[in-house]
Amino acid sequence: MEREQLQRASDELREASELTDGALRERLVEQSEQLTDLANRERGPDHGRLDRHLNVLRDIAAQLDGEAKAHVESASEAITDYRSGVAGV
Repeated sequence: MEREQLQRASDELREASELTDGALRERLVEQSEQLTDLANRERGPDHGRLDRHLNVLRDIAAQLDGEAKAHVESASEAITDYRSGVAGV
């Protein structure tokens, strides 16, 4: 399964991180790096792993507004799109 949606999500989070600072920036960079890693692995992530990322992004988005929030929401949509093609649940 192609994982371009995960890389797109990572890119969106990197963009959002450039618009924030402090702890939120660190969390966004961490999520971005994890998603890039998942996109490049031989085996893709399962529903549980993706759900954990989505929960973190919901928490982060609740603390943002404007363009940064839009990037986080776009990343969440990309993960959800990818997740719809994951077997199971």
